[in-house]
Amino acid sequence: MTATPTGSGPVVDLILPADAGEVSFASGGSIYDQRMCELLGLRAVPVSGEWPTPDTASRVALDHALGAVPDGAVVLVDGLVACGVPAVVVPHARRLRLAVLLHLPLGDETGLPLDRAAHLDGLERETLREAFAVIATSPWAQRRLIGLHRLEADRVHVVEPGTDPAPRARGGDGTRLLCPASVTPRKGQDLLVEALAEVADLPFTCDLVGSVDRDPEYVDRVRRLVADHGLADRVRLTGPMAPLPDARLAELFDRADLVVLPSRRETFGMVVTEALARAVPVLTTAVDALPETLGHSPGGEVPGILVPPEDPHALAEALRRWLTEPWLRDRLRAAADKRELDGWETAAARLSAVLERLRGEAW
Repeated sequence: MTATPTGSGPVVDLILPADAGEVSFASGGSIYDQRMCELLGLRAVPVSGEWPTPDTASRVALDHALGAVPDGAVVLVDGLVACGVPAVVVPHARRLRLAVLLHLPLGDETGLPLDRAAHLDGLERETLREAFAVIATSPWAQRRLIGLHRLEADRVHVVEPGTDPAPRARGGDGTRLLCPASVTPRKGQDLLVEALAEVADLPFTCDLVGSVDRDPEYVDRVRRLVADHGLADRVRLTGPMAPLPDARLAELFDRADLVVLPSRRETFGMVVTEALARAVPVLTTAVDALPETLGHSPGGEVPGILVPPEDPHALAEALRRWLTEPWLRDRLRAAADKRELDGWETAAARLSAVLERLRGEAW
């Protein structure tokens, strides 16, 4: 399937957070947005603000951005921008073919107080029920949104992220671990450090590669855990992946024996497919979309290990098996090498088809 620009109609705007292009705040969602803009010729319209709860100036800026879109036109809005401000978005949704591209339900962010999560759920529900369409990034996310907000199933479309082709990683003796994710509570690096402390009798190194600017308090907590467990010479927080040259980023994956993603919530998990594209197995949690993202090889083998979420002991047991059982490493590498993945061109073609469908649907 080949991606093409979004039909012969006018250019489609994608309204997204202004920090989506900043390397220190790079995320899977921002990479998704950028790739779709590149492949489909979408016009990125960045809006500054502390989304999803912006100040008045940011709300006015979003209102102006939506107001610039002609009546009846198709427009995409990143869910982080759209879902917390129905008072701004809903009036425009009633005159536009407005599609919300939702990377993570607002109330599903880790660590929110229950009343705060419920409030965000309510705002998001009000927005999505008025949107012309909703785009989810996995079948699990589609099911979650339909159930959570009681949306009509035919309005919620799935467009999973793609994966770039990559050479098979060289790897090594199994001891080099890589956790490529923003250092935030949802990604679970604290659980990983606790698990690594339980296998400190075994040889390993682990690089935590991801933004350290999204939640400084949590980053400090992870650093303290590393120090308290005496792992400072074996576990490194290296900072974000995004500013690294492509060659350096490729080298990190090429040297990795195992990618570890101990997430507490995940609507897709792009680093899982990035690893599998290089035949690097993945140790991750059996939560949300991750079992589907990890998937199976054509022969039915799982190209990694799934453990319960929020369980550092189970994570440690899986790490111990990986580090001490060569036959297990060989089996998982073979399964990862056979895992079939869709590229970004295919993902973009699917999004293009959704946008064309929206153009053709009756108002």
